[in-house]
Amino acid sequence: MMPAGGPLAGLRVLELGQLIAGPFAAKTLADFGADVIKIETPSDPDDPTRGGDPLRKWRLLKDGTSVWWQVQSRNKRSVALDLRQADAQDIVRRLAVQADVLIENFRPGAMEGWGLGPDVLQAANPALIMLRISGYGQTGPYRDRPGFGVVAEAMGGLRHLTGEPGRVPVRVGVSIGDTLASLHGVIGILMALQHRHHTVSADAPKGQGQVIDVALYEAVFNCMESLLPEYGVFGAVRGPSGSALPGIAPTNAYQCADGAWAIIAGNGDSIFKRLMRAIGRDDLGQDPALSDNAGRVARVEEIDAAIGAWAATLPADQVLLALEQAAVPAGRIYTIADIAADPHYAARGMLSEVRLDDGTPVAVPGFVPKMSLTPGAHRRNAPALGQDTEAVLREVGLTQAQIDALRARGVISSAT
Repeated sequence: MMPAGGPLAGLRVLELGQLIAGPFAAKTLADFGADVIKIETPSDPDDPTRGGDPLRKWRLLKDGTSVWWQVQSRNKRSVALDLRQADAQDIVRRLAVQADVLIENFRPGAMEGWGLGPDVLQAANPALIMLRISGYGQTGPYRDRPGFGVVAEAMGGLRHLTGEPGRVPVRVGVSIGDTLASLHGVIGILMALQHRHHTVSADAPKGQGQVIDVALYEAVFNCMESLLPEYGVFGAVRGPSGSALPGIAPTNAYQCADGAWAIIAGNGDSIFKRLMRAIGRDDLGQDPALSDNAGRVARVEEIDAAIGAWAATLPADQVLLALEQAAVPAGRIYTIADIAADPHYAARGMLSEVRLDDGTPVAVPGFVPKMSLTPGAHRRNAPALGQDTEAVLREVGLTQAQIDALRARGVISSAT
């Protein structure tokens, strides 16, 4: 029987690092039942507004805290430790002995500098799985360079493909490089847990742990589809193509009569015929030269012009209705206002709500993926800085007197 709390209930995760890549991986595990202990820098005694994960202060704030925080850190516990101090490093080592997984996204070498490298932590806990996310990985000539997701998107090949030909490459409007690395890290953790399960023995009663090395740029590059083999075989360097997808036709964004944009993907052979029939261009649909993708790519400008001319005569709702009836994949380009009002999002549980301590409702995304027996769940709001420091330290055997002494020396801080 699956334990209460989700498929990962009973899994102890220690999260070090900040902002997006490491914390998003831990958030994904927490959504499905893992007990995630997030280590943050303590508050500044001279300025209580400082300290903690910088994401607490990013973008739009409610009562001094980012509403993003309620997404990124839900279901986690917060422990405030100053990792520059030896006593704090000793606490992390104690926590790591009890942990199944440790997640960190510091620059390579930082953990080793604190005495928290894999050689130390896995010597004390051979079953420990360590996910290490960094800009360029733990090895290689670039390992010591500072790396952010936006730089990884450029190095991984994504940024070169975005935007209009001949214009400055644009970025995706979210931190997609960090998120891709996080999800690769979660996949690695789940595979490492499976390996650990299969290596239980008398010599390894909990199985073998291992280190998962995720580089931001590699996670991006892993999603670049056919770029490398096309270059290797043909010397082709794919460039930006606006809203179209090179080599696959037709798939593009088309402006409707009311100014809205619709994405229309008619790039399957039978779908293309249905699309042409729907827009009154059965002549193109029945043209033998356009019966396969290669033929359509050769005449993509003509096809796009025909679709664009039709879409421009109708408002978006009528365009999408006609294509739905013709079984052609199409959709409006959504803003967040469109998402918040969409009944399908609501029906799928993707528009959730949490309430802050003062009762303020905050809309947050639901849980992905959907699981029939063990779905993700909201068990607790994102924590205040140091909210769980004392409780977690007692779990590793510290007395109240020891906790008070650590606080007095500035090693830890607790929520007030």
